[in-house]
Amino acid sequence: MAPNTIETLRLLVVSSEASILRLLGSTAQSNSWHLETSSSGWDAMERVQSGAAPHLLLLDIPHGEGDGLHLLPWLRRLRPDLPIVVLCDPEDTNRQKEATRLGAKDVLVRPLSEPQIESFVRRHLASSNDNAEAEMASEDIESLGEDEFFLSVSPAMQQLRAQAELLAQAHVPVLILGEPGSGKGTVARLIHERSVYSGFKFLRVNCAEMPADLLEIELFGRENGSSNGSSKGVGKLEIGQKGTVLLDEITEMSIGVQSRILKVLQEKRFARSGDAKPVEVEVRILAASSDKLDRALAEKRLHPDLYYRLSAFTVNVPPLRQRKEEIKILLRYCMHKLAKYYNLPPREFTQSALDACQNYSWPGNLKQLETFVKRYLIAGDEELTLSGLEASSRITSPHSHGQLPNLVLTPREEVEGGEGELIPKSLKSMIQSVRWETERNAIAAALEKTGWNRKAAARLLGVSYRTILYKIEQYHMSATESYLPSFSGTRLTVPGQSKGNGKAS
Repeated sequence: MAPNTIETLRLLVVSSEASILRLLGSTAQSNSWHLETSSSGWDAMERVQSGAAPHLLLLDIPHGEGDGLHLLPWLRRLRPDLPIVVLCDPEDTNRQKEATRLGAKDVLVRPLSEPQIESFVRRHLASSNDNAEAEMASEDIESLGEDEFFLSVSPAMQQLRAQAELLAQAHVPVLILGEPGSGKGTVARLIHERSVYSGFKFLRVNCAEMPADLLEIELFGRENGSSNGSSKGVGKLEIGQKGTVLLDEITEMSIGVQSRILKVLQEKRFARSGDAKPVEVEVRILAASSDKLDRALAEKRLHPDLYYRLSAFTVNVPPLRQRKEEIKILLRYCMHKLAKYYNLPPREFTQSALDACQNYSWPGNLKQLETFVKRYLIAGDEELTLSGLEASSRITSPHSHGQLPNLVLTPREEVEGGEGELIPKSLKSMIQSVRWETERNAIAAALEKTGWNRKAAARLLGVSYRTILYKIEQYHMSATESYLPSFSGTRLTVPGQSKGNGKAS
């Protein structure tokens, strides 16, 4: 926790440059700061672990020396709440981005002046006072860069973290399974960040976002791949050389592309489209899926040899309803992050709101929770925002008979009367709810009918593939749940469709 006054600040500077040390020493003396200096990273780590740990750490990275950046992940693990500021030269733009990715609070650029340092330190100290509790609601929140974090409060997630760190040490493919929004991509990034390849790229490819021919080019590239045909198109497997590539929703990948991925795992090489010359690659492949793999195998949507190759090491990410110890921490953490993003003051959760969230099943997992916090922050109407949670708590089983708990925040203009006052439920909002329910039921029926083959369901509904993906996310639908058991034997009816023509609304 940062001190309450600027006079009690303990500042640790890791630098061997005399001019920097003189400037900071003069600034510290005029502001009554307690300044400590260290010329090596190991000495700095010992000081950070000591009882008198600093409140702010300034890490000087001279031009042409990148080794100091390796200290950042270790310092972040020792003291997640310690603000670390990196000092770089102006031409080191890549190093500045890398420092932020590895967890630096901010970056200072040479040349420095005493007023600049004083203003900078005061600003970060004030920020630490205001946000320390919200930003570090638990010492178990670990930043993984790019706004991703891993939380290991519950026993299930602590076990998952230990498993991920163990797998990180071995260069083997890993299959990550879990419901949509449960954090499979975060687990993949954790494995990458804890591996010896963490200094290289982590790339994510969503196999459900593009057709087979484009996905093949995305992964393997092609000869004369640029728009003017003058150069080679390099795929993600080459771009991620020495790093990690996550293949998300692997069952949405065509069998032909799966066969090529299997060959990469076996031979560590491939040929670009239009080029017979093999390309050697050393890249770690992780795969993720929210699908039922036994059904995908039976329907021949998953190559059995690829499955056996990937499933030797499998990680199962538990849904949020099985790790309720984390809900309150996640609510406050997301509120702080979103408030900062939207430049709004964070809203406090009342006890009734926390209790309602604690008792909710969160079928959409972390993505749904973040959406809820966003609506809570922006709308500022607790009763309206919690109405979906209160309604769902009256359902014995939140997933029975297709009754997916509705957490949709109705826009204010849809529930306002003529005089501008809020009424509990207007006719317009009731009609909208019926339309949402009808649309969701039609999508669920199409998915059930096609065995959760999203492309086939899109064709059945007469909508685009991107539309079906958007709607599945919008309604927090999961292949692991059965929404419409009563639909078996009934005819599929799509809202707004007549005799098989037209599109869903």
